[in-house]
Amino acid sequence: MSDGITLIPLRGIGEIEPGADLARTVADALAPAVPDAPALHRGDVLVITQKVVSKAEGRLVAIDPDDPAAKTALVEQESVRIVRRRGDLIISETRHGFICANAGIDLSNVALGTAALLPEDSDRSARRIRAGLRAVLGVDVGVIISDTFGRTWRRGVTDVAIGCAGVAAVIDLRGTLDANGRELIATEVCVADELASAAELVMGKDRGIPAAIVRGVPVEWLRRASVRTEIVRPPDEDLFR
Repeated sequence: MSDGITLIPLRGIGEIEPGADLARTVADALAPAVPDAPALHRGDVLVITQKVVSKAEGRLVAIDPDDPAAKTALVEQESVRIVRRRGDLIISETRHGFICANAGIDLSNVALGTAALLPEDSDRSARRIRAGLRAVLGVDVGVIISDTFGRTWRRGVTDVAIGCAGVAAVIDLRGTLDANGRELIATEVCVADELASAAELVMGKDRGIPAAIVRGVPVEWLRRASVRTEIVRPPDEDLFR
C-alpha cells in the first residue's frame, strides 16, 4: 500500500474552448513546458472536472437565463426518468445512469446564456485524455473526470467520479480480513469517488483550478476500469425503485 497521498493543484490551464485537445492543454501546463509547474509521473492520477471536458467536447447549449421553463425543458430532455420535483429543483436519472440534480446541467463557470451538459460518455472521455497524455508525455497515468453531486439524506455537495480510465472505480474487499482477522462480507470501496473528492480540496469552483494530480495511489488500483460498469448500481440491486 501507499505511504500517503499527495494532492497537487494544476494551475495555468485557462479557459477551454470547444474542440480543445485536453491532453495537450494539460501537458502545456506541466513541467517541462512550464519549468515551475509539477510534472506528471507514471502512476499518478489526473482528476479533471466535468466542466472543462464538456466545454472541450462542445457540450454547450444556449439557454435563456431568465426563463425557468427553458431550464426545465432542458433537464427533461437530458433525463430518462424524473425521480422527484420540488419547486425548480428536479432530481432525475440521466442516460448514464446517474441520479442527480437537474440532470447534471450546470450554469456556473460558463458564459451567461449558456448551459453545460454532461459528456456523452465520461468513461470514453477519460480514456481519450489518458491516451492523449501517453502520446504527448510518454507516461501512463490514471484519469478521473469529476463532478459535484449532492448526497441523498445528507447536506452539502462533494465531488464524485463520473468517468475514469486506468484507475479502479471500486475496490472489492469482500472475502479479505479486517484488522481483527474477521472476514469482510459487504465492503466495496468506491476509490474513484474518494480520489475525486480529495482532489477537489485543492481545486474548487471559485479558484479557477479545474485539474489536480493525485500522487501515491496504490499500484494495485491502477487498472482498466469504468464508472458506468463498476459504480452505477443496476436497477435489480436498487432497494429504492
